[in-house]
Amino acid sequence: MLGSEILDVAIGVVFVFVIVSLICSAVREGLEGWLKTRATHLEQGIRHLLHDHDATGLARHVFEHPLVFGLFAGRYDPKVKKGSWPLALTRGRNLPSYVPSRNFALALMDIAARGADTDEVNSDSGTEVISLDAVRANIRNIGNPAVQRVLLMAIDTAQGDFERAVSNVEAWYDSGMDRVSGWYKRSTQWILFAIGLFMAVALNVNTVGIADYLYQQKAAREALVAAAQSAGRDQNYLDQNYNSLRNRLQELQLPIGWSNVSLLRRDAGATPEPTGWEWLEVLAGWLVTAFAATLGAPFWFDLLNKIMVIRSTVKPHEKSPEEASEDRQIGKEQLPISASASAANRSPSSPVPQGALPTPNASVPASPARAKTAVFPDAIDGCDVDITHFTADEDLPAAEGGVA
Repeated sequence: MLGSEILDVAIGVVFVFVIVSLICSAVREGLEGWLKTRATHLEQGIRHLLHDHDATGLARHVFEHPLVFGLFAGRYDPKVKKGSWPLALTRGRNLPSYVPSRNFALALMDIAARGADTDEVNSDSGTEVISLDAVRANIRNIGNPAVQRVLLMAIDTAQGDFERAVSNVEAWYDSGMDRVSGWYKRSTQWILFAIGLFMAVALNVNTVGIADYLYQQKAAREALVAAAQSAGRDQNYLDQNYNSLRNRLQELQLPIGWSNVSLLRRDAGATPEPTGWEWLEVLAGWLVTAFAATLGAPFWFDLLNKIMVIRSTVKPHEKSPEEASEDRQIGKEQLPISASASAANRSPSSPVPQGALPTPNASVPASPARAKTAVFPDAIDGCDVDITHFTADEDLPAAEGGVA
C-alpha cells in the first residue's frame, strides 16, 4: 500500500512547483510587457496568412487600414525581415498585441470593395455602399490571388448574407491565429525553462534535495502539507504578485537558498570533495525544477488538488482500520438490562426460566466453546443452539387431518 509519507512528500514537492511556476510566469509576463514579443508573433502570423512575407503588399494595407491602425501608436514598421521568424525575445515595439477578428475581416472586405488607399474619394459619403456584389466586382483590388480566392469562397458560401460572409472570413482568420498561438506557446515554454533554470540555480531550488528533506523531516512535511491544504482551498491563490510569492517560498522553511543551506547534502564523515554522483544529483534537481516551470502553475495547482483528494481517502484507513462484522461479536455487555440482572441474581441451582438466556453458571449443560458468550434470541440459528430437552417420536400425539 502506498504510504502516507510518500503522498505527503509528493504534496510538498508539487506545492513547491506551484510557487516556482507562479514566480517564473510573473517574470515572463514582466518580460512580455517590456518586449511585446506577442505582437511580433501576431504580425508575422498575419503576414503568413495573407501571403505577404515581406510586408510590402496586402499585409501593410491591412495594418494601415483605419480599423487596425487605431490599435497601435505610430506607423507600421515590421521588425522581422523576410524569410525569418521572430525569436523568443524579439521586441514588438509599437505593434498591436491583439487584432480582433471582425476588424480584420471588415478591413479586408473594405479593401476589396474600395481599394487600399484612404483618401477623399474612398472616404466620401457618395461612395458605393459596401456589399457582397461590390466586393466580388472589385476583388482585384486585393492584389493577392490566394486571398482573393479565399474571399470568393467566403462570398459564395454566404448565400447572399453579408454578415455570414464576414463570419466566414473571421473563421479563416481565427484558424490561422490558432497556429500562431501554438508557435507563441512553444517559444514561451523555452523562455520559462530558461527562467526556471536560472531561478533554480540562483535560489538553489533542488527538487531532489527537497524531496529527501521532506521524507526525513516529519515536522516540516506536516507543516508543508497544511500550507498546501490552505492554498488548495483558496480560489485566488494563482493571482498573487511576485513579491508575495517570493515571501511564501522563503516561509516554507525548506532547504532552499544559499545562506543556510549547503550545495550538497553531505553525511558526517563524507569526503571533503563532492563526488561526481553528488554533483549529478544537484544538476538533476535543478533541471527537474526548470522543467516543472514550463508546465505552468495551473497544471500543478490542479494536480495538487487531485493528490489531496487521494490523501483524504488514504489517511482514514490508516487511522482506523476496517473492523470485522459485529453479527457474531455481541458480548455480555450488550445484553438487555433485564436479562443481565436476572442472570446475576439467579442462583446456580435455580432452573433456567423458559425463554431466558443461558449463562455459564446455570444448571443447563452448555458447550465449553459457547458457555462464555451469551447471545440474543434473534441472533440464534440452528447451528448455535444446544438441545437440552426433546420429545421422542413415539411420545408425539397422533396427527389429525391430512390428505385422505
